[in-house]
Amino acid sequence: MNVKQYIAARAAKELCHGDVVNLGIGIPTLVANYISPDVHVFLHSENGILGVGPTPEEDYIDPELVNAGKLPVTVLEGASFFNSADSFAMIRGGHVNVSILGVLQVDEAGRIANWAVPGKSVLGVGGAMDLLEGSKKVIVTTLHTNSQGESKLVGELTYPLTSERRVDMIITELAVFSVTDLGLELLETAPGVSLETVQQKTQASFRVSKLFNKNNEVTA
Repeated sequence: MNVKQYIAARAAKELCHGDVVNLGIGIPTLVANYISPDVHVFLHSENGILGVGPTPEEDYIDPELVNAGKLPVTVLEGASFFNSADSFAMIRGGHVNVSILGVLQVDEAGRIANWAVPGKSVLGVGGAMDLLEGSKKVIVTTLHTNSQGESKLVGELTYPLTSERRVDMIITELAVFSVTDLGLELLETAPGVSLETVQQKTQASFRVSKLFNKNNEVTA
C-alpha cells in the first residue's frame, strides 16, 4: 500500500453506515476502494450519480460511466442518475453527510485552498465551494508536503481561499488532525511516525489532543 492508498484507507474509517458521501478529485477517489463491506454508504458525484462503486479494473471500464473528475467508475445495484442541477441541489440543500476533498493548502484555522494556483490557468472552480458550504462534515486527504518538500499545512494560505468554512478533519500520510474552535489538534500519527517528525514537517501550529497517545491510537 503506497502513501496515497494509506491516506484513503484511513479516511474510509471515518464513514458511517448510511452516509451520503462525496469524493473529490485525487486521493479522495481512492476512498471508494477501502470502505468496509460492513459499512454501506452512498457515494455521490457532482455530475449526477448516487451509488458510485469501486474503481473498475481496466477490462471493465465503461467510457460513458465517469465521475465529476472524468475518471471511470462503477455503480452499485440501486444507483441513480440525474442532471447536474439536481446534483448540486442535493449539495446545497444539506443532503451530503460527508465530503472528502484534496487540497493545495490548509491553514491552522482549518480553511482550505484547492481550486487555483497563482499564475497558472484555472480549468474550473468545480464543486469544492459548494461542498464546503453544503456538507455536514468535510475531511481533507492530502500528502503532508508538496513536491518541493514544503508543508501543505500552513499558518496562512498563500493560494486563493476556497471558502471561509473550515474543514472538520485533516488526514495525511503522517498524521490525523481534528479542526476545533482553537485550531488544529493532533489526534494520531501514522504507524512508525513520531510526534517530532510531525512537528518538523508541519508549518501550521497545532495542539496535541488529550486523546493522543504514544501508540498512535485514539483512545475512547
